[in-house]
Amino acid sequence: MQPREKIAFLASTAPIAQEAQKALSKAHGAVPPEDSDVIVALGGDGFMLQTLHGTQDLDKPVYGMNCGTVGFLMNEYAEAGLLQRLEEASEEVINPLHMRAIGSDGKVHEALAINEVSLIRAGPQAAKLRISVDGKVRMDELVCDGALVATPAGSTAYNYSAHGPILPIGSDVLALTAMSAFRPRRWRGALLPKSARVRFDVLEPSKRPVMADADSRSNHGVISVEIRSEPSVRHRILFDPGHGLEERLIREQFV
Repeated sequence: MQPREKIAFLASTAPIAQEAQKALSKAHGAVPPEDSDVIVALGGDGFMLQTLHGTQDLDKPVYGMNCGTVGFLMNEYAEAGLLQRLEEASEEVINPLHMRAIGSDGKVHEALAINEVSLIRAGPQAAKLRISVDGKVRMDELVCDGALVATPAGSTAYNYSAHGPILPIGSDVLALTAMSAFRPRRWRGALLPKSARVRFDVLEPSKRPVMADADSRSNHGVISVEIRSEPSVRHRILFDPGHGLEERLIREQFV
């Protein structure tokens, strides 16, 4: 791995992350992200997603160090030996999802999601969704609290909490997972090829309002949502040897 001499340190607002940024910047110097060889993100998984979204046009590798809670996308935090860890790190390249949501007012909302795009009921009654894949209706009516499409990188996040499958990195599949499906009863979802285009149409939207969420960025009152993988956007994530996404995804299935 080539030396990474110029480092940009970005930190969440958490006090522990702010202190880490000060200490590491003092020890190694710091440059703006656009001038760096590598970006070091200090925080939790939410901040890592924020960093990846915010720097996606720079084509810079991002190395996360956990100053948060779960830290699935992060490496362990340690001040010592950072330069060596960066040189020895392995790189994973992931593609986000593209969401195109249409609101009841006719406005179009577009966003990218590294983990998942989810539709969630926004009222007291269950949502009713029609699901189409590549232009063909696959389910006329899903009555549920919501549904989501997850990438392999995001399959251990919201998708896993909703009892969706864990997807190995490089499997070129997406997970379509229902949340608390009422009808069809106990329907758990489907595995789809990465090239699939998924469309959700919201049935009875005024009576059963639905919000669409792309990596925690929400749009309320949607009537349809289209989701596809976006191969033109590449996120480069660095991991310590033996602790990459592939290993983490496997490990999560045995705990």
